[in-house]
Amino acid sequence: MNRRLPWPDERLIEAARAGDVPSLTAVVVESQPHVRRFALSLCASPQDAEDAAQEALIILYRKIGTLRATGALASWVFRIVRNECLRQVRLLVSRADQASAGPEADAEPSAEEAVLRGLEAERIAAAVSALPRDQRQVLVMRDVQGLPGKAVARALGLSTPAMKSRLHRARAALRESLAMTGEVVDPPVGVGGGAGAGAEAEAGGGR
Repeated sequence: MNRRLPWPDERLIEAARAGDVPSLTAVVVESQPHVRRFALSLCASPQDAEDAAQEALIILYRKIGTLRATGALASWVFRIVRNECLRQVRLLVSRADQASAGPEADAEPSAEEAVLRGLEAERIAAAVSALPRDQRQVLVMRDVQGLPGKAVARALGLSTPAMKSRLHRARAALRESLAMTGEVVDPPVGVGGGAGAGAEAEAGGGR
């Protein structure tokens, strides 16, 4: 049975907040397993989780002085990791949206169009981040990063049919989430399978 590692104690956190460097280093080291666990549960892939954990630990080291209460360390770190994972998905969604726009993407959008695109990307990123981890991973790898289905299945340790089934559930969950937060039911092409029918066809058949 694995022993659950404790968070740093409050006296250590208080000393770190006051600028004591050895205490600050100890807080970061003792927080690291918890930060990594948060990241693995929230981010789309192990690599994203590693990047988010590193960024969160850097922020923890630099900004622990802004922590209002010693007992709030866990919730503060959780928010940092969540925001970093969300930022990563937002970037991927934005890139996929730009790639799917084709030649029209070269035209300079109006200020209103730019705002609307940003809001839509934000809404999709939030919906993707809210998916269960297994669905989030397959959706990001297949629909956002555009990896081949066989490569996604291999990376996740799944058979191709199992990967397609999971992807189908992820796309359906994403469309349902987006339908609840706005009028657009299907996410943009490149995220969530695009215009519905094609996505469903691939989930059942495939390459």
